[in-house]
This record gives sequence, C-alpha cells and structure tokens, in this order.
Amino acid sequence: MTETASPLSNLAAIDAAHHLHPFNDMKKLAAEGVRVMNRAEGVYIWDSTGKRYLDAFGGLWCVNVGYGRASIVEAAAAQMRELPYYNTFFGSTTPPAALLAEKICALAGPHMNHVFFTNSGSEATDTWFRLARVYWKALGQGTKTEIIARRNGYHGSTVAGASLGGMKYMHEQGNLPIEGIHHINQPYWYGEGGDLSPEEFGLKAARELESKILELGAERVAAFVAEPIQGAGGVIIPPESYWPEIVRICKAHDILLVSDEVICGFGRLGSWFGYQHYGFEPDLAPIAKGLSSGYLPIGGVLVSDRVAKVLIEEVGEFNHGYTYSGHPVCAAAALENLRILEEEALVSRVRDEIGPYLAQGLQSLCDHEAVGEAPSIGLMGAVQITADKASRRRYEKPDPIGSAIRNHCLANGVIVRATADRMLFSPPFIISRSEVDQVIDTLRQALDWFVTSDLR
Repeated sequence: MTETASPLSNLAAIDAAHHLHPFNDMKKLAAEGVRVMNRAEGVYIWDSTGKRYLDAFGGLWCVNVGYGRASIVEAAAAQMRELPYYNTFFGSTTPPAALLAEKICALAGPHMNHVFFTNSGSEATDTWFRLARVYWKALGQGTKTEIIARRNGYHGSTVAGASLGGMKYMHEQGNLPIEGIHHINQPYWYGEGGDLSPEEFGLKAARELESKILELGAERVAAFVAEPIQGAGGVIIPPESYWPEIVRICKAHDILLVSDEVICGFGRLGSWFGYQHYGFEPDLAPIAKGLSSGYLPIGGVLVSDRVAKVLIEEVGEFNHGYTYSGHPVCAAAALENLRILEEEALVSRVRDEIGPYLAQGLQSLCDHEAVGEAPSIGLMGAVQITADKASRRRYEKPDPIGSAIRNHCLANGVIVRATADRMLFSPPFIISRSEVDQVIDTLRQALDWFVTSDLR
C-alpha cells in the first residue's frame, strides 16, 4: 500500500512544491523555505521546531481574544453538528446569522441597524463599493459613481479593494486602479507634515478631499473611504483636526462617508469601532478580522439607516452576494467571540489598562537615537525609525531597515510587523504587562543592533 500521510518534518518541502503564498516573493520563499507554525495558546505561537514566539501582531491584526479559546471551538463544532451549512439566498437565514446581525448592530450605534455578510474584508470592500453606486442610482443620481480614497491606504486585495487602496506596488500588477477611483494624500504628519503643526497639517490633508470633490464635481462623487487609523500603511494616526473636517466636507457635498473598520473594529482602539473613537457616524463600514478573532473567515458591511432605507424601499433586489455569506459556523464562532469580548470586558481593558501601558512602553523607546516617534491608540501602535530626529528625516531606502529589525525581533522570539521604516504592533487584548515589557525590551535590543549594523 502506498503511504499517503505526509510527515510534519516534510511540510516545508511540500509547501515549497505546491503552495503559492500571498504577499511573498515566491522565488525567495522557495529558496529560503517557510516557517511552519503548528500550535498556539494565549499570545504565543510555536513553530515545528518547538520555538515559541510572542505574537505582538495578533496574526494579521485579528486575534483579539488570543489563541486557544476552547469555547469558540465548541461553538463552531456544535453548529457543525446542528447545521454545518445553508445559504442566505432565496429568503432563507440561519439562527447564528440572524443573531449575529442583531448583536453587531447593537454594538455599532443607533444609526447602524443592518449588516450585509461577506467572508473577508476584501469582499466587504467590493460589497460597499457596489452598494454606494446602487444607492445613488436608486435616488436618481446615477452620475454619482466616483470614489475618493487615500494614498497608502489599504482596503484589501481584490480588484476593487486593491484599486481603492493607494499602494502603487499593488497597482502595478493588474493595470490598477480601475476607472472611477481617485486618491488624495494621507494624514501622515511625521513623514509629510513639513513645517506645519499636526493640527494645521490635519486640516490641510482633510481639505484635499474638498479640493478633489470640487475638481470632479460633487454630482459625480459617490463616496470617500478611509481607515480611522491606517493599518497596513504604517499605523498612521491622523491629527485630531482631521476627522471632524472630513465629516464636515462629506456632509457639505452630500457624499457617503465609508469608515473601513476591518482593523479598527471590535475593540482594537479601545472602542467597539474606530468611528466611535473619533466621534463620527459613517454611512457604510466594512468589517472583518476581529469579528471572529480570526478563528473562522467572516466579514461584512455595516449599513446605516440612511442607506438601508433606500436599499429596502427603492432598490428591491440587490444582485450581489456570496455562497458563504453569513455562514452558520462562522457566525456561531463570531457570536462566541463577541460574548468573550463583552463578558471579559476586553474592550474597556484595551482602553483603560493595557492600551495605556503599551503606549507608555512605546513612548519609552523615543529616547533611542533611531526612533522618531512612537504613536499608539488602544492596542494599535507604531515605532518610526528615523535617520535624524531633529528634522524628521527618513532613510532613503527604508524597506530593508524595517524588515531587518523585524527579523531580529523574530529571531529573539517576538513577532512584529514592518511597513518600510515603521514597526507595527497589534497584540491580542489579553496580553499582560510583563508580555508588553518583553515586546518593548526585544525591540530595543533590535534597535541597538540596528545602529551598529551596516544598514545604518
């Protein structure tokens, strides 16, 4: 009999032979091999050699309640035994999908009472993109089709998502962006603020939206989309003057405001949603990641009453959806995840306890000669590597610097992320103070190594 089982020791070779990875240099990965992760608990993850890592990035911004939550596993297993799958097409629903929709809307604020389920943040982006255009057409304003987004923003990697995201390296593959999408500058004061104060720069960055609306014509603009805090772009936290001005501009010109909550949602900033932290009410809000803490794939779009009323009363059938929209097993896992967040008061812990402690630790790194700033809100933070503190000058080739510092941390058992010359953090909400200390100490050691390296 032929042996069909694959030994764990051979997984790296099997992976290299058959698995094409997202966002990886495939030739380099094939040459260097992969790291096989095979166990996790709390804030830690182990590879196949038995090495333990503190995951200070929470998977991909998403493992909010930490690894190894048996009750989420049990909720999914129970749902699989009861009803492993049914669709939400043709007038059908399932108990977990209906209950999850109710629960999310209860957390989202009084103006948000509907949700459309997807399987990921990227699909959520494609969904609101169509919704916005359908909304305006139903109101007899079919010319309002153009969407404005931000450079260096990230909204997923589907065709619409990658187009809306303002990352040139993604646009270079696939002839993107598609038509009807425009970009304005990001509110990145440290790198682009020049001699302006943060408050002055925040207003300047926001008013680029108004200039673009006037350039295109408000009668052609459907929506503006932005992350409350840019995630993959480098944890870019806007000045306090930014969001109030954005809200004013959207209202003045009657365009939909879309808050991308895929990262900021479900407690990451110490509030249930990023728009709540900044005190505004968006018209649409894509969600994913922390909705299930990454245990199973699920996403969606929060739809405001303003938009939902038109969809229900004027549009009728919205010809859009996914086979697994509101998948009952994923919805059951998400419901249990939200129960944990609530019952363990993890969102308030992020706001009042562990978030401020992480901020204190990151700020302590600002005395290092290689650090320009270390901003954070809740459990979302960054450390900016600088070539010169006084002038805020960055290195001409920042990409290898961040990657090298990240790899140094990884070799010493801590997982962080690097975006060019910014080190990024989004740990699980259950991280302890001593574990935060470990992250900060490990990064400081990596910074000390960097200033003596050939990369400097």
